[in-house]
Amino acid sequence: MYPLQLRNVARFVRSSSARSLLPPNRSSTVLHIPLRAFSLYFNDRYDTKEPLFDKVLIANRGEIACRIIKTCKALGIKTVAVHSDIDSLSMHVQMADEAICIGTAQTADSYLRWERIIQACRDTGAQAVHPGYGFLSENTEFAAHLEKEKIAFVGPNSYAINALGDKIHSKELAVKAKVSTIPGYKGEVKDADHCVQLARDIGYPVMIKASAGGGGKGMRIARNDAETRDGYRLSQQEAKSSFGDDRMLIEKYIEEPRHIEIQLIGDKHGSAVYLNERECSIQRRNQKVIEEAPSPFVDPDLRRRMGEQAVSLAKAVGYDSAGTIEFLVDKHKNFYFLEMNTRLQVEHPITESITGVDIVYHMLRSAKGYPLRFKQSDIGITGWSFEARVYAEDPFKAFGLPSVGRLKVYKEPQNEAVGAVPSDGYVRCDTGISEGSEISLYYDPMICKLITVGRDRQHALNLLADSLDKYVIRGVTHNIPLLRDIVTEERFVKGDVNTAYLPTVYPEGFQGKKLTCEEKNLLGAVAGCIFLKDRLRDRRFLNSVQGSEHSYDESTHNLHVKGSGFEEAVVVNYEPKAGVFQVQIGGQKFTVSDTINLADNVVTVDVNGQKHILQLVNKSPVGKIDLQYMGSVFPLHVFREDVFKFLHLMPALKVADTSRQVLAPMPGLVKSIAVQIGSMVSEGMEVCVIEAMKMQNSLTAAVTGKVKKINFKPGETVGEQDVIVEIE
Repeated sequence: MYPLQLRNVARFVRSSSARSLLPPNRSSTVLHIPLRAFSLYFNDRYDTKEPLFDKVLIANRGEIACRIIKTCKALGIKTVAVHSDIDSLSMHVQMADEAICIGTAQTADSYLRWERIIQACRDTGAQAVHPGYGFLSENTEFAAHLEKEKIAFVGPNSYAINALGDKIHSKELAVKAKVSTIPGYKGEVKDADHCVQLARDIGYPVMIKASAGGGGKGMRIARNDAETRDGYRLSQQEAKSSFGDDRMLIEKYIEEPRHIEIQLIGDKHGSAVYLNERECSIQRRNQKVIEEAPSPFVDPDLRRRMGEQAVSLAKAVGYDSAGTIEFLVDKHKNFYFLEMNTRLQVEHPITESITGVDIVYHMLRSAKGYPLRFKQSDIGITGWSFEARVYAEDPFKAFGLPSVGRLKVYKEPQNEAVGAVPSDGYVRCDTGISEGSEISLYYDPMICKLITVGRDRQHALNLLADSLDKYVIRGVTHNIPLLRDIVTEERFVKGDVNTAYLPTVYPEGFQGKKLTCEEKNLLGAVAGCIFLKDRLRDRRFLNSVQGSEHSYDESTHNLHVKGSGFEEAVVVNYEPKAGVFQVQIGGQKFTVSDTINLADNVVTVDVNGQKHILQLVNKSPVGKIDLQYMGSVFPLHVFREDVFKFLHLMPALKVADTSRQVLAPMPGLVKSIAVQIGSMVSEGMEVCVIEAMKMQNSLTAAVTGKVKKINFKPGETVGEQDVIVEIE
């Protein structure tokens, strides 16, 4: 048994070692997190005189633990955080009143150990447990043991979890309730051979998924027997690692539907209300990327029919907390029950934003036994909301392979127009990290949920694009380039989406923002101005040191800019009295404002009377300037004319041939090696499996040959681009 370590967070934060880790001007006794977002729940008024719980333990980590703690603090409820050893300085630990270490970094030895969490409740006197999402949130055994201990589970009762949280049982229940369901096998898949047999009976393509799964983990699409065997094996391993339950099911895969879900909440008195729908069709590897509420596809009649069906199914099992019923909807607005998530969803903030209901608050009320404070007619739709999931992952690799590292610079977009109701528009960031935090390979790589709310869909979308432009992340690879490109892509702007959106819009994978000639010239013009301003600043500094009154050269400067796919001559003339640069590049003329602060990460410049938001990602003394524009980073190089004429003498860089090496595409843990030294491998054959952020990734050989060397063993960790296997 890993020893339970209880400590008082306030006492820890007062220690000298902890103070050294806090940012400047931060309180040395407690870390205060602003609760501004809670004034935006316009349909909710907290009844602080209504007795709830004195102390709640949050059996989770990261952003969702922080989100739950915020509501508890607003209600005056004390909180207990549980954490693994490497999470000891995490934000959720700092925010809570108390914290307990429950194990090592491996989830199977910490966040999945329900007996340690129950012991933590005993040690701290916590009266209730909120499980968040993932981990133990849909674990029937955990909920049942809490009931025996007379500790409130802030979620549905154990019977409801078993009936609806389990995909196999929920589908059987839905069939009995005459809910439209997807064709498939009604029971548990026994093994890989059984899976192949069932897939043939159902007809390809099929979806293989974990019975206890969620969040896209433990799910694979298969289109033939070989993919079915691999999908069953990898999904089962993921399910065991993520949920401690490796039971699998199989059903027909409906191609190109919309993924629309209904949020509902019930109480212990037989009442249930649906809080409208969310559109969650933008996905990669069955994990959501961008969600919105309401859906641009759903009309009032479809919303009512889906909502009533969801409530009816929930009432059939006495569902008494927040939950989400997911549907697949075809182009004719036929909908099919997919599954129910018997927990708080990742994307719950966008529902809160358009309904004005604090879902966490009502989960706490329901767990205490209070009836719902509203009825169905009280729930409307105000404004429009988007959520973009900002992840530490590389969007140029399969739309997002995980990345790890430390956040060297981290600046969230600020709320610039916060009003009492969403019609004024606002920005909300739900996160569990801060500058200096480390994204580790053991947990989900989510950095933040960026939520925007506008008076209508386009307003909310404009706010999202603007917020992504201002979001500064350095130290880890992130998916903002993909998110930013999606929010201005023609099909997405029109609301013409389905679950095949990403591979359809980006058939060759995401390649970054495609600039027009005018946009390339604009970037070249700004880069030329940055280059010149840097030189002029250096000249001012030298003049001030030397005591010289000689003014710097204000004449025309001839430069050259090289970038991805273009090379242009640039003429830059600086007019200090007017505060502008006059630039000529590629046959275009630009007037660029002299508002570029070379010390800032985010640069806002006025170009020909129009404001543009860029990020100065990198700047070197030799003229290399990396600019982030519309989400993507563009490496540019600015040369003086006398230097540029000698560039043709420089030898071209040789590209290394890595086809005979199996490289780790991301940091991770080697789960298995399928070959031995001397083994023959063929192109496309599986060589090893890497686990990263609880996802199983099969690596294959790119060529046919004999295995020359194996550099890692199962159980060892690898870094990105590490050579795992070498082939002769």
